[in-house]
Amino acid sequence: MKFTIKAKPFADAVTAVGNVSERRNTIPILSNMVVEAATGMVTLRATDLDLELTLTAPADVTDPGVTTVPARLLSDIARKFPGGSDIAFTMSDSQSVTVSSGRSRFGLHTLPVEDYPSFAAGDFANEFHLTGEALFSLFEQVQFAISTEETRYYLNGIYLHTMDDGGRSVLRAVATDGHRLARGQVEAPSGSAGMKGIIIPRKTVGEILKLAKAAGQGEVAVETSDTKIRLSFGGTVIASKLIDGTFPDYERVIPKANNRFAKVDSKTLSLAADRVATISSERGKAVKMSIEPGQMKLVVNNPDSGDAEEMIDIDYDADPLEIGFNANYLKDVLAVMGPGETTVNLEDAGSPALFTNEKAKDLLIVLMPMRV
Repeated sequence: MKFTIKAKPFADAVTAVGNVSERRNTIPILSNMVVEAATGMVTLRATDLDLELTLTAPADVTDPGVTTVPARLLSDIARKFPGGSDIAFTMSDSQSVTVSSGRSRFGLHTLPVEDYPSFAAGDFANEFHLTGEALFSLFEQVQFAISTEETRYYLNGIYLHTMDDGGRSVLRAVATDGHRLARGQVEAPSGSAGMKGIIIPRKTVGEILKLAKAAGQGEVAVETSDTKIRLSFGGTVIASKLIDGTFPDYERVIPKANNRFAKVDSKTLSLAADRVATISSERGKAVKMSIEPGQMKLVVNNPDSGDAEEMIDIDYDADPLEIGFNANYLKDVLAVMGPGETTVNLEDAGSPALFTNEKAKDLLIVLMPMRV
């Protein structure tokens, strides 16, 4: 096998595919990626047995072939060559390859491609298309709420499903860690109707976000089955197993009777919470909000360090209320809400708060209170 390719696109491709490989692995070959050269193109593929990423890039191929090489090592090498230089990739025997550019040369050991696991995708029941920008927005605004607690594995991803929302068919993404819940949605694309609800794992979501952001207005094909999802971004294809579990009935968590509405500038509240939380304990990070008509006082008391408070102006005309939140969670929520006026729907000190924003009408976030 022998091919020549520009350093910059090769480094980008190898890095993207290499991110799927686990650096420490009990199965040595899973630390490798498949490199296959065919007429006019090179295909790179890596898997961790739960997720597979395949990427195709143009190349000058003089001798077709296929092998596997250490993924992270090849990525590190490719990124250190000047972007405009040419990289020559040569396999002279079945046990090693040579990667060279200019006066630099690297020899890498290979493993037999026959031993590399095949990620069988199977049949997909649904297929629909949407832009990379729409997909990125849908996942990016809810992914912060994905749980990292392995015992509740069914919360370790984004729940994607279609449903009717007031006579409007929507594709909805939901994530929760028990402390906060984020729900985003877009108009349901053609072909998504009747799609069974699926839970996309956290690692897969991270890779999808990278690819969707790069795709921009380009079209993304999404295929789903009961056990797998596959997304095609032009010459890049990502396939993943789904989380085998039942996502909780999140609609029961979303407050329906909150009748106190505090309207506040997102940035003003976020910065104020960040300032007063400076004095809070690393473990607690609790901020108490004392809300009354026209103003909100943020208070932090730390028996070991002292106290802090700050007053900000808000639009509020209901009865006074005191409620506490985790400052870091609050800042995460406001960051996703974006600039402008955010409405905080409240009921009492022990009930969850609902955050909405006129500039993000298809997004809502629920934040559980803290005792302060």
